Amino acid sequence: MPMKPKGYWCLVLHAHLPYVRHPEYDDFLEEDWFYEGVVETYIPLLTIFEKFLEEGIDFRVTMSITPPLANMFCDELLQKRCLRYINSLCELAEKETWRNRYIPEFLETAKMYEAKLKNARRMFEKYHCNLITAFRNLQDTGKLEIVTCCATHGFLPLKVHEKAVRAQVRIAREDYQEKFGRPPRGIWLSECAYTPGIDQILKEEKISYFFLESHGIIYGTPRPKYGVFAPVYCPSGVAAFARDMETAHQVWSAETGYPGDPNYREFYRDVGYDLDYDYIKPHLHSDGVRRNVGIKYYRITGKVGLNDKQPYNPQWALDKAASHAGNFMFNREQQIKHLHGYISKEPLIVSMYDAELYGHWWYEGPDFINYLFRKIFYDQKTIVPITPSEYLEKFPKNQVISPAASSWGDKGYYEVWLNGTNDWIYRHLHKMAERMIEIAENNSNTTDSLKVRALNQAARELLLAQSSDWAFIMTTKTMVEYAEKRTREHILEFTSLYEQVKNSTIDEGHLRWLEGKDNIFPNIDFKAFA
Repeated sequence: MPMKPKGYWCLVLHAHLPYVRHPEYDDFLEEDWFYEGVVETYIPLLTIFEKFLEEGIDFRVTMSITPPLANMFCDELLQKRCLRYINSLCELAEKETWRNRYIPEFLETAKMYEAKLKNARRMFEKYHCNLITAFRNLQDTGKLEIVTCCATHGFLPLKVHEKAVRAQVRIAREDYQEKFGRPPRGIWLSECAYTPGIDQILKEEKISYFFLESHGIIYGTPRPKYGVFAPVYCPSGVAAFARDMETAHQVWSAETGYPGDPNYREFYRDVGYDLDYDYIKPHLHSDGVRRNVGIKYYRITGKVGLNDKQPYNPQWALDKAASHAGNFMFNREQQIKHLHGYISKEPLIVSMYDAELYGHWWYEGPDFINYLFRKIFYDQKTIVPITPSEYLEKFPKNQVISPAASSWGDKGYYEVWLNGTNDWIYRHLHKMAERMIEIAENNSNTTDSLKVRALNQAARELLLAQSSDWAFIMTTKTMVEYAEKRTREHILEFTSLYEQVKNSTIDEGHLRWLEGKDNIFPNIDFKAFA
């Protein structure tokens, strides 16, 4: 007989990368973002989820797989390059196991890398290099719920044209349907950025729910009766789930979060810099510049310089991940018991994180998730993991409020994506959207196949320019030159296509090149902007 829980827990992982694909180069630094995500986050998570199914561990995870990431998973060029990346790492890992055979403090770590990387290759090849197949299969079991996101992670509150907002949602919905064989039930609004009115567009596009930063609900009108511990319905009827900040701080906090433990792997010390150049060179890019390759032998140790880091011990790290999973579960039990005494329904704790925290930034993150669901399954009777759709089916009656404008960015609103470093982009994005709507409406009945191709490509260029990642990178000052270059290129290509469509002077050769290069959404329909 199933237990009656005191509350529910919803784990939400936001899996996103900007669309980076450069067929004009043999290798490209920023493409590594995708390959690293595949090897360090997505395959480890898939491996764990498949093991749960095999062993009968009941689990529930909600993931947003954003359209840019989904399109990269399905792209043949990136699949081939990712396999090349994995093969190179497997070769390096074999060399490392041999090199460290008489160095006991590093040998177990080297063996760990060799085993994990060969598993990554096995998993990647098992799904013919397309991980969408693996995620779709898991969703079909009912244990994983995949939600969509804005088409190119566009920041919706900073768009002035409603049709541009609608296109971000509609194109994402249609792309999801193609890839997962069903319509999406929910959406992760890029950066959890909300402003009143967006929910009405979601309703019209048949989206049932979305996620908000906690103050989006807390500052809603009227005040939420259950705080962030139950979803609310917007006036449109679309449900909103809010992030629980206690679970956020337990993992995210730089001071007190789990990933900062001294026994976990140090991210910033890598063999790409530590080892002899001639030895590591075959595993670098063709330019021969040293870079991180993903094999790291040291632990965080404490607040010491990189040269003073101590050797990583895989067993210590696993033990710590198990301990932290137990602590997290204990805290959720206490939190839910406490809340259960105050509110008249079973509380819902929604824990929202960037997926790449688990594995890429926090190497032991997937192990934490593995231990956590096993402990929840075997060791307690207070909490039941649940997906948003399951919760709404179980508890269809919820309070109606108007959520407040908000995002999960620094300071909680829109400043990260609109400030002195990036404000210059918006005059162009607004004008591009205005022009896209114009040519989409004026040509909605065209039967000219070349013009249709140009209109579809213009839509792709606009969408790629609208990605919130570029504004974010400009603010954080990480890869600013690349973000600015991408933005300018998409603006220029769109403007050229707009003028060619207007003047019926389409350059088919250049259009064909663009279609091969900026090939996101192969089946896009420009009429989404009409």
